[in-house]
Parts: sequence; C-alpha cells; structure tokens
Amino acid sequence: MTQPIAQKEIDDLLSRLDARDLSRATIRQSVAVTNALEQMTGEKFSHLEIGVPGLPPCQVGVDAQKAALDRHVSSIYPPIGGIAPLKENAARFVEAFVGTKVTPECVVPTVGSMQGCFNLLLEGSRLDPKKDTILFLDPGFPAQHAQANVLGIPSQSFDLYQYRAEKLGPKLEEYFKQGNIAAILESNPNDPACVCRTDEELRTIGELATKYDVIVLEDMAYMCMDFRQDLSHPFQPPYQASVSHYTDNYVMMMSASKIFSYAGERLGIVVFSPALFNREYPHLRELYGMGRMGDNYILTFLYVASSGTSHSAQHAVAAMLGAAADGTLDFVDELEEYGRRARIVKELFTRNGFHIIYDRDNDRPIGDGFFFTVGYGTMNNRDIITNLMRCGVATISLLTAYSEQSGVRVCVSALSTDEQFQVLDQRLKMFNEYFKDCK
Repeated sequence: MTQPIAQKEIDDLLSRLDARDLSRATIRQSVAVTNALEQMTGEKFSHLEIGVPGLPPCQVGVDAQKAALDRHVSSIYPPIGGIAPLKENAARFVEAFVGTKVTPECVVPTVGSMQGCFNLLLEGSRLDPKKDTILFLDPGFPAQHAQANVLGIPSQSFDLYQYRAEKLGPKLEEYFKQGNIAAILESNPNDPACVCRTDEELRTIGELATKYDVIVLEDMAYMCMDFRQDLSHPFQPPYQASVSHYTDNYVMMMSASKIFSYAGERLGIVVFSPALFNREYPHLRELYGMGRMGDNYILTFLYVASSGTSHSAQHAVAAMLGAAADGTLDFVDELEEYGRRARIVKELFTRNGFHIIYDRDNDRPIGDGFFFTVGYGTMNNRDIITNLMRCGVATISLLTAYSEQSGVRVCVSALSTDEQFQVLDQRLKMFNEYFKDCK
C-alpha cells in the first residue's frame, strides 16, 4: 500500500455494510469492514481491532481435554454448576493468584466471560426492586454496555480519566446516593486502556459498595497482565489487585481465552464471594422460587441460557488452573509476550505523531499489556479510525468504549513478527504524512 484508500471507496463500502460511522461501529462490524476492504484492495490489513489471543493454547489443557474426550464425556451433560475438578482447582487458583479464599461451591463455569457477565447483569438488576441500574466505570469493554442495552437494563457511566485517586470516592457516592445502583462493573487491567486501579482506589470502591449495598462485578479477563510487578508466584504476594480484598459484595469473572489462550472452547469462570453466593434475596424468591443468589444464578439463569458449558473444555480448564496453582504452569511468563509487543507498537505510534491516552495510573506510567489507547492531535474519533482504515490499519474507536477522549484502542495480540511490525510502521508513517495537517 503506497497511498491511502480513497475516501469515496470507504464511504461506499460503509453504506453497503450499513456501518456509516466507523466511530460507532462494534468490534465485529469493524472486522466485517476490514475483511471487505482486504478483498477489495488485495492488501492484508494490520489488525489491531479485535482481541483474539495471539499465543498457542496451554498444552496441559489440550492434553486434558483430549483425555476427557477419549473417556466419552462428550456424551454426558455436565453439571450446570460445573464439574468438581474445575470448581476445586479454580478456588485454589483464586487463592493462589488473587489472595482471596473462596469455596468450590462459589465457582461457576460459563460460556465465556461474555455469558457470565450477561447473566450477572440480569440477576444483579433483579435483586432489589428499588435497584435496577448498572454503573459502568469507563472506558470499558463495549460489549458489556451492549449486553445491558439488549437486556433493557438501565445503566449509567462515567469516564475515570478525571476521577482517579481521591476524586473517585466522591464521584461514586454521587451515583450510590441515588439509591438505584444495583451493581458496578469494572476491570483491572481494563479493556481498552490497560488502566489498573490502585489498591487505595479498590479499597474506596469496596468500602462504598459495602456501605451502599452495591455489588461489584469485577472483570478479570486480563488478570496478572500488569507486568510492572511479578505476579507469577502462586500463594505469594504481590497478588492480582482486586476489590475482593475490601468487600464481600463482589463477583469475579475470569477468562480462559486470555489467561490460557483457550479462546476457541468458550469457557469462562464466575466466582462469587461466599457471603454473596449464600445471601438470601426475597425478591429473587418472589420472582423465581429460590432466594440464594448463587443457586438462582445457576439453576434459573444459566439453566435457561445454555444448561451449562462444554464438558470436555471444563476438564481442560481444570487442568490448567490446577497446574498454575501448583506452580508447574507459569502462565504469567507466557503472557508477558503481550507486554513486549505493546512496547514495540507504542513506540511505532508515538514515533509517527500519535500520543498515548490514559497514559498514567496516578503517579506511574501505564503498564504494557494487551491493549493501549492512542490519539492524534485534536483529530476526532471518526476521522482517526477512518483515516487509519484508509492506511490499512484496523482499530476501534474509544467512543464505543464510552470514553470521553478522542482516539482508538490498539490491541497487540495479532502482531508477532518483525515483518508485521515493519508493515505497521510504514502505514503509520503514511498516515502521518497524509494527515499531519489535520492535527
């Protein structure tokens, strides 16, 4: 590619695909646009838009799943709440890497964290008839906002960029005092910016969640990917930062897709606090005939959604969780490859006129991980993402992550070879050459 794709060609294609504004396109819509442009131009794009794991799956999981298939587990429905080895090893894994003790009963496998979150949003909005609203701490994973919209659940959000450290507590209380917030959703590190909440910020969230009886839905899809500290040693501090250290009103979501590069089997894990799993909610009993939050989650919501998840994949994930807790699988060391890629790609963007958005966690620079975010001068969301697309670079707009900043999310998982880095560098140079006067 020696010059940008003509704007008219982009506009015509977007019209045909019913995605007229790329700054508002979902991740999957962006992928569809990119695929169509690749066919139209014959050029392979630099794919920075979708977070597909870019590492081989953990072999211990592959071997365990093969063995389970050989035992013919594929002919047997698994328990909806999960098989015993997965629940037991997941509880050990949480204690080993988060430093929080849970019981196996509180661990529930789901069809990816996506299904886990979908059903948590639904149940969270039904716990108390006075509390029906989800508060998102943004920027965040766009699909989670979409889930609330699909379910018809009211939601509110604010961009954390201006509300770090001591400003976070008063901002949260503005919402909690309304009396309608059922749950808040936050991730650490987060998608799209790799922002990590500090322990003091998590303490603030946890203490206020207890005070106002709000549930914290903690998305740990990228757990242990804050490579600024060594989180690789099971049962030894430092541990993965978590709100579970400061409140019992938490539910964690973990993803085999990112932690173990086991995305194709679609298996995630929901971990309730023991107190929350066993808590009785009269409104749940009135609606569904059972009042305990954990029982209702499994036997009402998961039952009607999918009746559980893949039997053989549960054996795979159980083996990986167990090996990690035993210290025989150093999954954190394998994940550090994403940090290496991020350092390279950040340098390519900044060298070619871009700047990092969400560049600090209070008093220290943002870590290098699965994602980061960039802007280009004062160029708006729509122009940045469209002009990058014209130069063969596929991203998603921060607008879709409910950010108040203008820029795009960059995912580094699909870049691994020197040739891919060189091609990206050439395309960013072309972008800067053609659009520098638009900054």
